Amino acid sequence: RELQEELGINLPKDAFEFVFTFLQQNVINDGKFINNEFADVYLVTTLNPIPLEAFTLQQTEVSAVKYIAYEEYKNLLAKDDPSFVPYDVNGGYGQLFNIISQRYKENTMERSLTLQKQLRRYAHVSLNAELAGLSDADKEALVLVIKAATVMDEIFYLQVWYSNPVLRDWLKEHADASELDKLKWMYYLINKSPWSSLDENEAFLTTADSAVKLLPDATKPVNGWKGLEYKASFPLPKPPGANFYPPDMDKMEFELWKSSLTEKQQEDATSFFTVIKRRSEFNLDSSLSGHIVDATNHSVGSIYDLYSVPYSEEYNSYLTRASELLHKAGDMASSPSLKRLLHSKADAFLSNNYYDSDIAWIELDSELDVTIGPYETYEDAIFGYKATFEAFIGIRDDKATAQVKLFGDNLQVLEQNLPMDNAYKSKDVIAAPIRVIQLIYNSGDVKGPQTVAFNLPNDERIVKDRGTSMVMLKNVSEAKFKNILRPIADVCIRKEQQELVDFDSFFTHNICHECCHGIGPHSITLPDGRQSTVRL
Repeated sequence: RELQEELGINLPKDAFEFVFTFLQQNVINDGKFINNEFADVYLVTTLNPIPLEAFTLQQTEVSAVKYIAYEEYKNLLAKDDPSFVPYDVNGGYGQLFNIISQRYKENTMERSLTLQKQLRRYAHVSLNAELAGLSDADKEALVLVIKAATVMDEIFYLQVWYSNPVLRDWLKEHADASELDKLKWMYYLINKSPWSSLDENEAFLTTADSAVKLLPDATKPVNGWKGLEYKASFPLPKPPGANFYPPDMDKMEFELWKSSLTEKQQEDATSFFTVIKRRSEFNLDSSLSGHIVDATNHSVGSIYDLYSVPYSEEYNSYLTRASELLHKAGDMASSPSLKRLLHSKADAFLSNNYYDSDIAWIELDSELDVTIGPYETYEDAIFGYKATFEAFIGIRDDKATAQVKLFGDNLQVLEQNLPMDNAYKSKDVIAAPIRVIQLIYNSGDVKGPQTVAFNLPNDERIVKDRGTSMVMLKNVSEAKFKNILRPIADVCIRKEQQELVDFDSFFTHNICHECCHGIGPHSITLPDGRQSTVRL
């Protein structure tokens, strides 16, 4: 808003890269103006300078616009030049110059070597699964399900960060430009974002690597100038709320807003399947774009700026496509339980109610095994409320599934033998189906190190009513054993004991780990008597 008012430039939110907050304290105008505030600093990266005649200055606020090298600007601030608003370059604001300096002193060889080293930490494997057991109808259904799974990928990229899809497309388009660009794209494909999963989410890219976007109408027109070109930004620290919440929202603001809501509205706010937005941002986006938008749903009388939007609305265009594909696949599927799963999941995508489809997933009994939808909440590092979309598609391994049935049938025995007070043990643990599959495709929230198993759903209502189900990815487990555990064992285990390191033991350990998700306290009573859950 300030940029538009003072310089006449209209930019969307993906142009602004938040870099840091600092405490600004100074006295100017002969003591008439005392500044004592926390200031957020944003960086806008344009491809070329904006022509000076493109600016529309707010005369009461801005006397002139000029371009200046950042080193010269830093020196003028250090000398307290009276022409400029004072900033302490040795204090918090000085970070800006360090960030710019580091970003544009790029050593291509050094970056390439770093990315090569990061890539070498991953082993490339080919997953094979036998499709002979599938009927022709199920093979046709499989093609449609995989197409729906690619839509989960598209949604997940958007859930991570709002400019992430644009970054992905840019890196892909420019992957052949140089060896460094190829390495950037290869490592991005693994992490599905500019943040490295194996390095505590440290950024391996910066906004300088990002997509160029053209805005012809960002300023008043200038003859011979096609318009403002900027880099779609992302912050160096991975946003803890991903793209589920406004980037500047903190826990306190959310909790204050939540406390003002009705019980039903609180359920929506903390739901797995909603995103949280700002009314002021909605109104600003509408005004900057010049569009008149019906904001009835976003301006209900409230002193708070936040509101919730269901996934079925936020990702409607994607979920409509996925829903159509799953309905078609459901029509073709030969297994009644697979038909039920695909049709109910297709309906859930548009209704935002996943209860029935998750029950259908628990009860799935089909050669073609499908897990698709919003499940895990790891990307939401603020609360762990919001679920990311994912898909795992595989062929059931009947022999291995029969072998592990023992574990799922004996969860109650495991529960009763947990080393904790009996008051916390459940008397009615439901036997958990365990399905062993050979994975043939996964998508969505499957970045970085690959999972070998999962226990779902996470919805405590379903856990209480019907329990959970486990899926073991046997060929992924075999790949991990061969490429990770075996080499570790060769280094760490005495030679005469290395023959005892075998895949069956490793696989059994993974099964036991997954069983632990299904036992132990889920619903709990807090000291004040309120009912809650361990997850919350």
